[in-house]
Amino acid sequence: MTKKILPLMIGAALVAGMSNATADVTAMGHIDTSFVSSKDDNRSGDTLNNLECTTCSFGFKGSEDLGNGLSAIFKLDFQYNTTERDKGLLDRDQWLGLNSNWGKLRIGTISTSYKSHGAMIDPVYRTVVQGRDWGFQSGLHTGAGDTEAQGRATNTIRYDSPTFAGITATAHYTVQSEDDNNSSANSPWGIGAMWKAGGFLVFADYITSDSDENAGNDDAWKVGGRWGFSKFAIFGQYEGDGGAISNRFTRVAGTGDDAATGGDTSTIRGVGDSSDVWFVGGTAGFGNNLIYAAYGQGGDKKGGIVTESVDPALVGDGVDTRYDSWEIVGIHSLSKRTKAYAGYGVQDFGRGSGDKSSAFALGMKHTF
Repeated sequence: MTKKILPLMIGAALVAGMSNATADVTAMGHIDTSFVSSKDDNRSGDTLNNLECTTCSFGFKGSEDLGNGLSAIFKLDFQYNTTERDKGLLDRDQWLGLNSNWGKLRIGTISTSYKSHGAMIDPVYRTVVQGRDWGFQSGLHTGAGDTEAQGRATNTIRYDSPTFAGITATAHYTVQSEDDNNSSANSPWGIGAMWKAGGFLVFADYITSDSDENAGNDDAWKVGGRWGFSKFAIFGQYEGDGGAISNRFTRVAGTGDDAATGGDTSTIRGVGDSSDVWFVGGTAGFGNNLIYAAYGQGGDKKGGIVTESVDPALVGDGVDTRYDSWEIVGIHSLSKRTKAYAGYGVQDFGRGSGDKSSAFALGMKHTF
């Protein structure tokens, strides 16, 4: 018991010390816990019940006024799991930077604007029913690293411009680690822009990477946006693949269990650059209640390559990776920071293989 209490006391003392010394240091966190009942028709067809903690995290962020309009800024974010033991802590965004009237410059592990802009049009982001887990957004919104186009880029420098006439521009450049450096490799980079005014949000992004998988530079682009006021809104996004989406594409249905259930998955590489992904969605609500619905498509029309599978017999060429996805979610706000939700989603690969996975989720999300 003492071994458990002592670290908590030390942590509390450290937080209190930082709060007294620097009033601009803020503790932050996210807890999402849900019950998930899922079914994969291509496997046994049995229903799997599980508890999930989706990207639960805690950390600190803050700034220090350096004078003349210049501030030092930082963020340290760690991911944990409340439903499973011995998962350890994973690093999320962790960076140090400067902020002034000429913009924001950060260095470290940083989410790309490609990922960040996608999160802005997902009402159930960082829950078990988030769009990127159901095929509405590509694999470029997930992962972390310094070689492929990852949602969170390590060894990275990112610049965000000041907002002018509602427009903000971003750029990031990744310095590859020593193990990955070679004379013929290019470091991943990306650019983006966002315009926000009234009920309108419009964004565009481009991202490219050096990929050993496809022996060349892979890239992708996207456009998306949102229009609406209060709880009534429509939104969507289209991603054009130049090889980056195909290279990162991970199938979450059919040959493996749905990623949302915590089961095994099969990695399917697309062929060429045909794995475009798009979705449309909308929200409507009254009072503390909100209904969200979305539909999307994606995958490789030319046929994919199974590179890893829970069933070795499935590894090979000629797999149709095209899919349709849809989901509907009801959300009830218990307070400004606490929400309960229930949702049902389906991802159907039926055009090529008859594979389909579905899941019902009931959960609660709290932020602090």
